[in-house]
Amino acid sequence: MGAKDWMLMYASDDVGKVLRAAPEIDREATAALVARLYPAHEIRPIADGSLDYANPPEGEVYAAVLPGLSIVCTWDAAGDAPTELDPRFVREAAGRTLYLHAMHSVVDFFAYAIWTPDGSVRRAFSLSPDSGVIEDVGTPLPFEEKYLAGDREFLESLDEDDEYPFRFHPLDLAEAALRALFGFNYEGLYQDDDPDLAATVLAGYAVTPR
Repeated sequence: MGAKDWMLMYASDDVGKVLRAAPEIDREATAALVARLYPAHEIRPIADGSLDYANPPEGEVYAAVLPGLSIVCTWDAAGDAPTELDPRFVREAAGRTLYLHAMHSVVDFFAYAIWTPDGSVRRAFSLSPDSGVIEDVGTPLPFEEKYLAGDREFLESLDEDDEYPFRFHPLDLAEAALRALFGFNYEGLYQDDDPDLAATVLAGYAVTPR
């Protein structure tokens, strides 16, 4: 497993449905979105990216405003505790559902959160082997149940003397969250109706604090 991402999805429609429709990016609205989120920064356009590259370094943001969905890939979504996301990102949801998804394969880290349209946290969960469970807010969603109960396939793969701190692999849960919430995976089984992530254009920006 080698996937990494840190991204926000602002959704007024089903995320997977929007991505499968492959709509055109609204560049003017996207530039305005990034300007609202980074008001204290100098913002400079850089080369486009796509949704198959969702882990930009600090100082770069990739975003797209699409019908029913806005996507923001930013290092600011990569924090250990998702509910500590800067409030300006939550305010931007403005009546939409906000999803945060972040994973880092090098340290087996995974975090996700869902804010309801009124801005309250429905679910937030994050963990890594070094830190344990960092945040656990709200009721687990159905896709989590297999893992939290103990993933048999993962447990059977462990050696007898392996002292892995969880009964599942965080990145397996991360991929299950991608499938359940957004309708795609970065690694794992590809389904015939999966969106083409490389074709989902994200406008790139360098953001530098003033």
